[in-house]
Amino acid sequence: MESHQSGPKRVKLMTQARMAMRARHFSVRTQQAYLGWIRRFILFHGKRHPAALGELEIVQFLTDLADARSVSRSTHNQAASALLFLYKEVLGREITKPPASFRPTQPRRLPVVLTVDEIKAVFRQLAGPKLLVVRLLYGSGLRVLECMNIRIKDIDLARRELQVRGGKGDYDRITMLADSVIPDLEHQIEQVKERHKRDLGLKRGYVELPGALARKYPNAPRELPWQYLFAAKTRIKSASLGVKVRHPMHPSVVQRAVRDAAHAAGMTKRVTCHSFRHSFATHLLQSGYDIRTVQELLGHKSVKTTMVYTHVLNRGGRGVRSPADFL
Repeated sequence: MESHQSGPKRVKLMTQARMAMRARHFSVRTQQAYLGWIRRFILFHGKRHPAALGELEIVQFLTDLADARSVSRSTHNQAASALLFLYKEVLGREITKPPASFRPTQPRRLPVVLTVDEIKAVFRQLAGPKLLVVRLLYGSGLRVLECMNIRIKDIDLARRELQVRGGKGDYDRITMLADSVIPDLEHQIEQVKERHKRDLGLKRGYVELPGALARKYPNAPRELPWQYLFAAKTRIKSASLGVKVRHPMHPSVVQRAVRDAAHAAGMTKRVTCHSFRHSFATHLLQSGYDIRTVQELLGHKSVKTTMVYTHVLNRGGRGVRSPADFL
């Protein structure tokens, strides 16, 4: 009788890519973006396996994005990064062309900065948790995703500090809390406590924990310190916990509110959530704070990134004044 020995099960390419990204602790958003570009690359070449393709096909795909699709430079760079990761880390193939040859040069753009009066005008068009989010973006220099991921345990009202966990580049940092935001922040925390108490009474109250903490601390997903400060109204079933959990509020909720508020305030500038972070940094420098301090509060790896705000001030790195001002 002939014996049939089954060899190791072949893992699909997309699963391999996902596993490779998880092994390198890529953020969920980066994983989703890279997998999306890999799918589009495969479909662009008639569903041929990337192992049968190479540098020529990568260039063809990226050229189509730039010419036919007219994508932005940042989108083009993200697609290139996804494909270079696929070939180097998943397929184990070296790309002989320099990686920079696949990427367009990124011009330096000056950020949109709002005046204090403009910020007040936008604030007047907002209310409730959305207003508190935007006040934190400006008052603490947060990115919108960082604000959405705040948990109760990250807030230290006594020290007026906020612990930012897993910010851009997976870095932690401590930033300030404005005194003016404390009353509304205390009210929001009380709202979270009341909602969590109701959820516990209904055998709910779960949130997902980062990494493998849920296995290490099985009760933590239902504890108050891990609850999100700004949580979504609906709950979604978690694959890891097997129960419905609360996720943070989606950034698009605040982004849409900011856009509508800026329009209602009659703003002519393109106002986004990130404009408040830019304004935070610029206004600190205008107040005379050291650029290294601002760099630390923003969580920039290099002071060169923070230096862009000196150009916004039209002061240069040394606070240069025009000779015409001395006439």
